[in-house]
Amino acid sequence: MMPNGILLAQDHFTGVSKMIACLSLQRISSALRKRVGESGIMFGAGKTRELLTDERAAMEAYKREFIEFMVQSDVLKFGDFTLKSGRKSPFFMNAGAYVTGEQLHRLGLYYAQAINDNFGLDFDVVFGPAYKGIPLAVVTAMALQELYGKEVKYCCNRKEVKDHGADAGNLLGAELHDGDKVIMVEDVTTSGKSIDETYPILKAAADVDVRGLIVSLNRMEVGKGGVTTAQKEIEAKYGFPVASIVSMAEVKECLHNHEVAGRIVIDDDIAAAIDAYYEQWGAKE
Repeated sequence: MMPNGILLAQDHFTGVSKMIACLSLQRISSALRKRVGESGIMFGAGKTRELLTDERAAMEAYKREFIEFMVQSDVLKFGDFTLKSGRKSPFFMNAGAYVTGEQLHRLGLYYAQAINDNFGLDFDVVFGPAYKGIPLAVVTAMALQELYGKEVKYCCNRKEVKDHGADAGNLLGAELHDGDKVIMVEDVTTSGKSIDETYPILKAAADVDVRGLIVSLNRMEVGKGGVTTAQKEIEAKYGFPVASIVSMAEVKECLHNHEVAGRIVIDDDIAAAIDAYYEQWGAKE
């Protein structure tokens, strides 16, 4: 049960799990702590466990909602795919399939909440690597203002340098300055290649402080080093944290023999293909 006085963004979604998608769990925790402090009530072990269970349930509902949202938006697919890395994968995520206003609005809300839950709100710029990171940065900046009243700028790189006009150069959006605190947004990180390409561009533009990278899906497979995930490789190489809204393990658990929009998304055959893929490419950690 949510504490009294917390306003849920019911206008955007219907149902309890969808309302949770618009509300930061970090804010739930803060509200609970505030109410305890105001009332002077000390909870016993049983009540504390109950509150923690409620919060974990809220998190699980939020993740299920996002996973089903990816499937319904035709963003997360299952079959036979060849990745940019050359690997043959039984699943594929394409954030370019978010095409409607409703989809993009909801996507921004998910990213804004995930950023707040993982990194807080002490930053100035949302940066999205071209091309798919461009709309991600824009909708996330809008959602941060909508959910938290947090005003941030967006910035993205160009694949091709613009050599004319007032905005010439290899960046678009906000101009970067020394000391700017930046959150990077991507759809998924398989090998870390896009970060290897864009991080030097960021640092060349200004001495920015990258506070973190958030992605939709942790694929949980080995990066270039062949041992740990690309996310952990990025953390080790660049020194900033990387977080995801959901992991592939959570996707499989949520969707295996579970209907979404009237169809089974991951049947036993697809589940077996996913397991075989991770036997070959799963992170050894």
